[in-house]
Amino acid sequence: MVFNFGIDGYQPQWLTGVTALAAAHGERLGRLAGRRLDRVWLLWDLDDDAWFADGPVLLDFEGEQVEINHQKFDDLSITWNTVDPARPVDWPTDDDIRLAWRHDTSPEIAALPGQTLRVVELLEWTGADVANGMVAVGFTFADGQLTIYNALDENGLAFNPPEPDYRRHPLVG
Repeated sequence: MVFNFGIDGYQPQWLTGVTALAAAHGERLGRLAGRRLDRVWLLWDLDDDAWFADGPVLLDFEGEQVEINHQKFDDLSITWNTVDPARPVDWPTDDDIRLAWRHDTSPEIAALPGQTLRVVELLEWTGADVANGMVAVGFTFADGQLTIYNALDENGLAFNPPEPDYRRHPLVG
């Protein structure tokens, strides 16, 4: 059984490497270009009032929702339209963690909805470190950038253009 993070309906599909990710999701990701971003959802720890970066990041492009999640050093799961952020999250371990979906978490996140996606890319890390080969997903908008990357067994978010150590793989639908 796959760990679903207490999210009803969520079944992550872990893949490794740009070739596998492009084959499984490249065309569909590429078809997001030209669509308006309606919302970015993050899983929020209610007690710590902080982003719970272990759970998926949800991006809703006019009803087509992509769900992105990283684990370990190089595993990436991309799923589509499986998570309903209106439903409660029930963390399935003994830890007493209270989680909920939020879309109003930072000025950088709040600036993205309403913008049209120009380019989506798989970003392959080529740096000489343990992250070599890790794949991030980059979204370029008319006035902004969002990269969802592996922050060592959890998600990380960046709002600047990708670092030069990324090999860029633009996707076309």
